[in-house]
Amino acid sequence: MDNTSFIKSIFDPYFEAPAEVWHSFAAEMSEREFRKNQLIKQSGQKEDFLNIIAEGSAGIFMQQKLQTICLDLCYERDVCCDYMSFLTRQKTPLYVQALEPVKLLSISHTVLQHIYDNSLTGNQIGRSAAEALFVHKQNQQIELLTLTAEERYYRLMEKQPQIILRTPSKHIASYLGITPESISRIRKNTTG
Repeated sequence: MDNTSFIKSIFDPYFEAPAEVWHSFAAEMSEREFRKNQLIKQSGQKEDFLNIIAEGSAGIFMQQKLQTICLDLCYERDVCCDYMSFLTRQKTPLYVQALEPVKLLSISHTVLQHIYDNSLTGNQIGRSAAEALFVHKQNQQIELLTLTAEERYYRLMEKQPQIILRTPSKHIASYLGITPESISRIRKNTTG
């Protein structure tokens, strides 16, 4: 699948536009690749890119004392960046790290602002991206507040069945707001 079709397929549920619009948008994106464990965005830095994962996976993390906290896990077709920093143009303590070799389609903040300023459709694309990210984070928050650890684990496995093979348990546990021991216990109950 070419980049235009790929991007169109991601945004169609939020904003349908003709292929020519997505072709223009895709033409402004650059392909970037990172090795497993390589930092895509460092803590204490400003996020300059809105990224869509074409291949691989990444996580959004922060350090709290000696503990790594996973705020999000991102896979193919996900937008993956420190979106708060991208919007506010402020440095944050969040960092984005490749969890496996990753290929990103990235658009810089400067280029995206130019598209917004010069195109009504560009504004609609930006709005649809923001809405998609908001819905994702709101669902994540609702699940964290209303589901048990075990229910959150099963819901994640339902949505992302390959996650166990692709993501370290410590990151899955942190993302779900539970301990690695709880993950082990849930898995044991599932298989046992």
